Order: sequence, then structure tokens, then C-alpha cells
Amino acid sequence: MKSVRDIRQLLGAQLRDIYSAEHQLVKALPRMAKKASHPNLAQAFKNHLRETEGHVARLDEIGLELELRLKGKRCVAMAGLIEEGKEVIAGEDSGYDTDAQLIAAAQRVEHYEISAYGTARTLAELLNLGRVAELLRATEDEEAAADDKLTQIANSDLYPSQSDVEVQTQAAAEETDFITVVPPLM
Repeated sequence: MKSVRDIRQLLGAQLRDIYSAEHQLVKALPRMAKKASHPNLAQAFKNHLRETEGHVARLDEIGLELELRLKGKRCVAMAGLIEEGKEVIAGEDSGYDTDAQLIAAAQRVEHYEISAYGTARTLAELLNLGRVAELLRATEDEEAAADDKLTQIANSDLYPSQSDVEVQTQAAAEETDFITVVPPLM
């Protein structure tokens, strides 16, 4: 069985990781908002930037409460996720494809954050750190809401409906006036 000391150290490591992740996002979100072509997506990124700044403030509060220095660690996982987003941002394309790729990259980030905050919250609960767990839960809920918002934007503003896909698939099949024959494998 792990000791309370071990769990507290693990919580500290999780909080330092999250703190780094949030600081990296504060820098990345404005670039994502600028690259987004759909106004709802750009606004969602801007809104989440404000939320992320609030997440950093909550983490600062947690650090003070626990007498824990949160600076000094780099979240390598978030750096990798942001690097994937930078590839989309660096592309010359814009429009539907780019917005869809931005949403995919942003949702990977949100899922990482939901997981990280959930883990930290569970550790805080194990240590009976009620206020810390409450602050972490609030941020975890906001991250889940941001993920839901991205899904809503994708489904209502970007992705075609199922019936549109069926119509397009049927039209493409009707345009094809030849049959491709694949020889049998030997």
C-alpha cells in the first residue's frame, strides 16, 4: 500500500505537469483562434483561452494551499499535442479541412486535460484535500464542456449530416462509369 507521503508526491508531480500544460496552451490557443476560419470555432478558442487563464489561476491557488512550487517541469505530452496542432497551423490551407483538423487536435488536448485533472482530483480526494479536489473538479468539468463545445461545432457547423454523406456517396457512385477489377492474389 502506498503511503500518504507517496500519494502527496504523486499529486505534486501531477499538478506540476498540468501547470506546464496549461501555460503551453495559453500560448497555443491564440494561434489556433487565428487559424480557424469558422467564426464559431475561432470564438470557442478565444473563450477557452480565457478559461485556461482561469485554470492557471486555480492551479496557483492550489499551489499556495499545498505550499507547493508548480513551476519548473515541462509537460512533454502537451508539447507533443501542441506540436501536432502547429503542423495544422503551419499549413497553407484554410477552411473546412483545416478547421476539422484544428478541432481534432484541440480535442486530443482536451481529453489529455480531462484525464490529468481527473487523476489529480482523485489523489486530492484520497488525501482528504477537499478544497483542492473541488478546484480540480471545476476545471475538469470546464475541460469536458470545452470538448463538448468542439463536438457541437464540428457536428453543426463543419461536418456534413449523415444524409448528405449518403447523397454524396450515391452521386459519386453514379458518376463512376467503369468497374475496377482486382486480380485474385496468387
